[in-house]
Amino acid sequence: MLPTSFPDKAEMARLTARMLLEIKAVHFNAETPFTLASGLPSPTYIDCRKLISYPRIRSTLMDFLTCTVLREAGFEAFDNIAGGETAGIPFAAMVAERMALPMTYVRKKPKGYGRNARIEGAMSAGERVLLVEDLTTDGGSKLSFVDAIRETGATCGHTAVIFYYGIFPETEKTLGDHGVKLHHLCTWWDVLAEARASGAFDAKTLSEVEAFLNAPRVWQEARKG
Repeated sequence: MLPTSFPDKAEMARLTARMLLEIKAVHFNAETPFTLASGLPSPTYIDCRKLISYPRIRSTLMDFLTCTVLREAGFEAFDNIAGGETAGIPFAAMVAERMALPMTYVRKKPKGYGRNARIEGAMSAGERVLLVEDLTTDGGSKLSFVDAIRETGATCGHTAVIFYYGIFPETEKTLGDHGVKLHHLCTWWDVLAEARASGAFDAKTLSEVEAFLNAPRVWQEARKG
C-alpha cells in the first residue's frame, strides 16, 4: 500500500540524490576516470545495485518511483511490470508489489536452450507493460528490452528508472522515436547539487565533474585512449 502524500518532483530528486550519496553509490574520480560500458572514460560512476542492501532507502525510493509513474503516466495505465536483466529485476518486483500488478523480467538475449525465451513470467498480448530499470545513460539499451516485450503482442510505451544521466540530449529523442516515455527520479545535476551542498567531495573534483556534465562528449574525446 502506497502512502497518499509525496514530495514534489524536485524534492524527490534532491532526496534521491542524498540517499545515493549516503550509501556511497556515487563515485567521482577526475584523476583516474572510470571506463563506461561504451569503453569511454568518465569521472562519474553510479552503482544503483547497492540500493537493494539498504531496506529503508530502497523502500522510500520505490515509493517515489511508483508515485512518479502514477503521476506522469496514470493510475490505471499498466497491466504488467517488467524488469530488465539483471539490475532492473529487484526494482521491478518492488514496483509491481506496490501497484498490485504481475511482474515479469526480460533477458538481454535468449538462454539458448529450453524455450529460448527472453520474457520470463506471464506476459500476454495486449497487456500494457512498464519497463523498470536501475538507470539509463543514452537510452539505447532500453530499446532491445522494449522490442522483446512488443514481440509478445504486449505494448510498452513507458520505462521508469531511478537514475537518468541527464547529460546526453539525444536520450529522450532516442526513446521517444521508439514510442517510449522516460520516467526518472534524479540526474547527475541533482547529485552534483547535493554533493556540493553536503560537502561530499572536494571543490576541485566537483569542478571537473561539472565540466564533464556540461560537455561529456568533448571531455571523453580529450581523454580517451
